[in-house]
Amino acid sequence: MNEGWTQHGKVRAREADGELTLEVDGLTTQGKYYKPLIYEFFRKVWRGARPAWGEFEVDIFMEYVGEPPWMDLDNLAKALLDSIKGYAFHDDAQVGRLLVERRPGDRERIIILVRKRASGLLRRTLEG
Repeated sequence: MNEGWTQHGKVRAREADGELTLEVDGLTTQGKYYKPLIYEFFRKVWRGARPAWGEFEVDIFMEYVGEPPWMDLDNLAKALLDSIKGYAFHDDAQVGRLLVERRPGDRERIIILVRKRASGLLRRTLEG
């Protein structure tokens, strides 16, 4: 099950087929909790791809067991995008599509999927 995964504490990640998958075990309603946790993972153990330019798609899933946690998904998304900025992409303005979903799961965790978009729309916008 851990094939291709890099893990440090509650955070693990892998790259496959042009997609970065990041998982964080456990949930908290404090979005600020995730930034240092993910930052430390990238700083200490991640040896995968470095940030790239271009436009990205990001899917964020909050999986819970039992009753859903009371947390604003927009706050969660902002904290998580801030935590992967500088590692998955240079700036969160590069995110051209963002999906954030709370859903029941078999364990409590956060899943982040990052893919580069084929569209050149952002480049055309930045170049004027």
